Amino acid sequence: MITRVVMPKLTDTMEEGVVVAWKKHEGDAVDSGDILAEIETDKAVLDLESFGSGVLRKVLVPEGETVKAGKLIAVIGEQDDDIEATLAETSEEKTAAPEPQKDSAAPSPKQKPSQTSPAPSTPTKGEKSGSAKKEVQATKADTSQEVRIKASPRAKALAKEQEIDLSTITGSGPEGRIVEADIQGQVKTPKALEGEAQDIPLSQMRKAIARVTTSSKAPVPHFYLTTEVAMDQAERLRKQMEELGNGPLSLTVLFVRAAALALVRHPEINVSFMGEALRRHAAIDIGIAVALEEGLITPVIRDCAGKNLLQVAEEIRDLFVRAKSQQLTPEEYAGATFSISNLGMYEVDNFIAVLMPPQAASLAIGAVNIVPVARGRAIKLSRRMKVTLSCDHRALDGAQGARFLQSFKRALEKPLELFLPLKTRSKNNHEID
Repeated sequence: MITRVVMPKLTDTMEEGVVVAWKKHEGDAVDSGDILAEIETDKAVLDLESFGSGVLRKVLVPEGETVKAGKLIAVIGEQDDDIEATLAETSEEKTAAPEPQKDSAAPSPKQKPSQTSPAPSTPTKGEKSGSAKKEVQATKADTSQEVRIKASPRAKALAKEQEIDLSTITGSGPEGRIVEADIQGQVKTPKALEGEAQDIPLSQMRKAIARVTTSSKAPVPHFYLTTEVAMDQAERLRKQMEELGNGPLSLTVLFVRAAALALVRHPEINVSFMGEALRRHAAIDIGIAVALEEGLITPVIRDCAGKNLLQVAEEIRDLFVRAKSQQLTPEEYAGATFSISNLGMYEVDNFIAVLMPPQAASLAIGAVNIVPVARGRAIKLSRRMKVTLSCDHRALDGAQGARFLQSFKRALEKPLELFLPLKTRSKNNHEID
């Protein structure tokens, strides 16, 4: 039996992927469930599993190459199977340029391969041929001579441009993987210093960001509301929590909890514009923007209304660690109903966020600054922070956004509210005409 291995389409935003590394090479035995390759999608590096057993007869895409979703990248079969007809289909596809096929091998995260469930690959019968053995032996000899070095596609491209031998570089990425920063540290005389511009290839994540933000900013009518929050009491709460032995409590945890409280009080913000209706979401799923070398990813805290402050803190720590190493599952970074972006640690006072459809609102949080504030006739120092709410005017109006900001602000200025139990007002997603 012949099994066709294609580039999977893992998310709605994924149009292509990069073969980072082949874990099996031509001539290797393959069992169902074996990891064939590492695939870089628009948000993570995932393992590609095989749904067929036999021998990896043909690798059609080399490491580091970008491939459209649905394209054939390898063929698995028995030693005496004739794969010529399958390979001929690939040539015909290049000529006809049809839409990507739906069958694919199953991608899965490196640490959690059981969590993904893509469509299985479609095996086809092939006629036996004695020439197949010779083909496998020849290709296996060529592949075995290659040195397998873990490096990101951008690192490989930059190394090739600067004529740097990857085998001499020690990677600082996950599992010793070489990333772009490792290569940049070896560049002594970059072309930019010689008066020449450099074209740096876009990562899959950056391409996805370009597509999504363009499709959001142009057609979605944004409006923005900014307010200032006094953070003195919130800072006292953080110190008290640390003194009680709970460890340092990040500001992000407080922001997520305050946003969840405000969304419970104002469920009209937790909606999506669906064309002829507004979809009010039953669960409050808050995404938090995390900066990566290649761009950004948004891990999602599910059902925030049903989790207390310490549960939110623990989940954020776990998601952030795995987000930095690109080990999140698609379920962990997709489907947020509201999002938060915090640039305060970069000393940014105020900014606005682009909405990520289908979200109708997103919160941008700036730095906490110590500023003089008038209190009666006295001038005192106070911790102040500016936040800006981006809204989809098709779904929300200014007064609705303002009321949400009032609740968010009050929760941080009177942080005992953050410990109150939260209950959502509805049990199911429903449409509002």
